[in-house]
Amino acid sequence: MMKSFIAAVLLLSTAVAAGAAAPCLPCHAEKTPAAVAQWQGSAHARAGVGCEKCHGSDHDKIVRGEAKVGMKVCAPCHQKAYQEHRASRHGMGLHSGWGCTRNLTNRKPGECRFCHEEGDEVPRSDVQCARFLKQSPEMGEIGCNYCHSVEDACDSCHSKHMTDLKIVRDPNSCAKCHMGPDHPQWEMWQTSLHGTLNATTGSKTGPDCQTCHMPKGTHNVSIGITMSSGGVPYPAVKAQPARADMVNICSACHAPSFAKRELERGDQVRSQSLAILKEAEQVIWDLNDRGLLDPMPENRPPHPLSGQRLVTDSQMLYEDTSHIERLFFKMKKYDYARTVKGAYHQNPAYTHWYGNAELKMDLVDIKSEASRQKERGGKKGEGKAAAPGAEDELKALKNKFERGALSQEEYAKEKGKVLEKMR
Repeated sequence: MMKSFIAAVLLLSTAVAAGAAAPCLPCHAEKTPAAVAQWQGSAHARAGVGCEKCHGSDHDKIVRGEAKVGMKVCAPCHQKAYQEHRASRHGMGLHSGWGCTRNLTNRKPGECRFCHEEGDEVPRSDVQCARFLKQSPEMGEIGCNYCHSVEDACDSCHSKHMTDLKIVRDPNSCAKCHMGPDHPQWEMWQTSLHGTLNATTGSKTGPDCQTCHMPKGTHNVSIGITMSSGGVPYPAVKAQPARADMVNICSACHAPSFAKRELERGDQVRSQSLAILKEAEQVIWDLNDRGLLDPMPENRPPHPLSGQRLVTDSQMLYEDTSHIERLFFKMKKYDYARTVKGAYHQNPAYTHWYGNAELKMDLVDIKSEASRQKERGGKKGEGKAAAPGAEDELKALKNKFERGALSQEEYAKEKGKVLEKMR
């Protein structure tokens, strides 16, 4: 009797699936059989959610690649996941990437919704990404948008036609974006004790990405995060409740006092690393104030957002810069990130050797390069050392004051010291 019942249910679900996709199946079973097979084995097919429900009925638009199955297509049936995703850093993915494509001429009007709510002229975020703007369309699509389109693409994690949750519960699904020199969280986790326990005993003993960052299946992956993507600490009003959330997550396995102490150690590593980074940044700005960068910003292709001026914040480039800026890019984007993220992911090798040691050697390299630039007077091939004169010092101080690096009082004091030496 039970076998007959199961057979009837399967037959009914097959009939429901076939009916939902009836107009599409005859052609697509032949032209895209894998997609059809994946859909037929999905929860969507069993629920009678056919092709038109997600792709629409305008076949010409679909063929032209204009019928995007974005997040809002999924939202009506998946409201809880939609709202959680929108509240998370994944929900800001396109703000930091495609948010700046309004500067390009080849974007479609419909893409305004990446930055704006429907009918709202005020952007949800004014963050732009200069590095994306410097890339070719092909590199931008593959090298940038495959990860930075997560805001409007549920299939970034879930795949397109399959709905099996074991796909997204596997930490490998996170690795394609969260790996590499600038944010190797995957590698850090994999080679930490957490990763070792996960590989040998499973996720009940060894936590994975989803255990800590998607507790109880939430789509808000930013729970417990106390800093920006660039490692800048959040204000206390935002950081303190986030830290309490993370301690609560860690307490599923650890004593709360232990979790709090380890996270605070990570905070200290972050603060110490940021101080090293700031020291290096000031060296570069001092060269710029003295006109000694080679080449100076005014003598190279303009920055996509800031024109021909020095940029060392999150919009800094790795191309069309001086050599010392290239060293700083590695220091900030790779080594600082590895140090800090390594500390929070409990990976000693990434925190120290891949991170802290590299960070400190970067500072040595940057200081040495600055000394060479000063000795050369900023001119290629100049054989004699050129000691900076009083006029150069005064010019550098004036530039520092004008960009806000010195207060009026500090400027007057330092200027007085230089003038005193001239007497």
